[in-house]
Amino acid sequence: MSYSIFIDGEAGTTGLEIRERLEARNDLELILLGDRRRDPAARREALNAADAVILCLPDDAAKDAVAMIDNPAVRVIDASTAFRVDPAWAYGFAEMAPEQAEKIAGATRVSNPGCYPTGFIGLVRPLVSAGIIPAGWPVTVNAVSGYSGGGKAMIAEFEAGGAGAYRAYGLPLRHKHVPEMTLHTGLERPVLFAPAVGAYRQGMLVEVPLHLSVLPETPSVERLHGALAEAYAGRRFVEVAELETTEAMTGLDPEGLNGTNRMRLHVFGDRSGSQVRLVALLDNLGKGASGAAVQNLNLMLGLDEATGLA
Repeated sequence: MSYSIFIDGEAGTTGLEIRERLEARNDLELILLGDRRRDPAARREALNAADAVILCLPDDAAKDAVAMIDNPAVRVIDASTAFRVDPAWAYGFAEMAPEQAEKIAGATRVSNPGCYPTGFIGLVRPLVSAGIIPAGWPVTVNAVSGYSGGGKAMIAEFEAGGAGAYRAYGLPLRHKHVPEMTLHTGLERPVLFAPAVGAYRQGMLVEVPLHLSVLPETPSVERLHGALAEAYAGRRFVEVAELETTEAMTGLDPEGLNGTNRMRLHVFGDRSGSQVRLVALLDNLGKGASGAAVQNLNLMLGLDEATGLA
């Protein structure tokens, strides 16, 4: 059986990456508008004719596109931030909870997670659920991404050599990812988010430092690692590095999982010490964007979630 898919916003970075992952498949048929993609009538027709629509648009444009869909059979995946904390939409991080993949599979509206939130939620939610990190705890997350996550203007700036090697941003502390990071981890206090971009195209490190000695019950490095390993046991796309592996590491390459839909979680810390650094490695255009969208599409269509993904 073949399914029809319309990518609204296929000319953008995420849209192009999704199209590349889908166009080689023989179980899907892409609805392509070409020069007609800015024609409202053509877009409306495509939005209502497809079995599934993937929106790769700014927030307001994504909301407008959803309002144009009046065919109740159309499944929608939105890659913007417009619906990520909307309870009417399933949150598209399939590994987030034991029942999350099933929720996505049964939904007609799925909000694709942000790239930074994917790493942060992956690290923190299991620890909040296990009671290791209290829901009211003040949590800080530091992260660096390749410049491809910053949109066309940033991509052009970096590729023209007009940017520096590293740039901290989100300095007013009102980053649009904070609400979803806080909500989907189960935290009650807004996350302190410190993002940055580096002079490389794609790949991401998301880090959460913790003082174990001031957490309730003074949890050990082994306990944190065990909680993460248990949460993601048997998952195809999220893995937890063995402690023996992380103890031998002297560095971590943010480009290490580029081109894949995988995420690897690391627990760095002296087993006899009182501090830990939790680090997620992922491709901001893979598990952090287009790869996750394809995984969600597979689930919504009743296919193997790994179809077309590495």
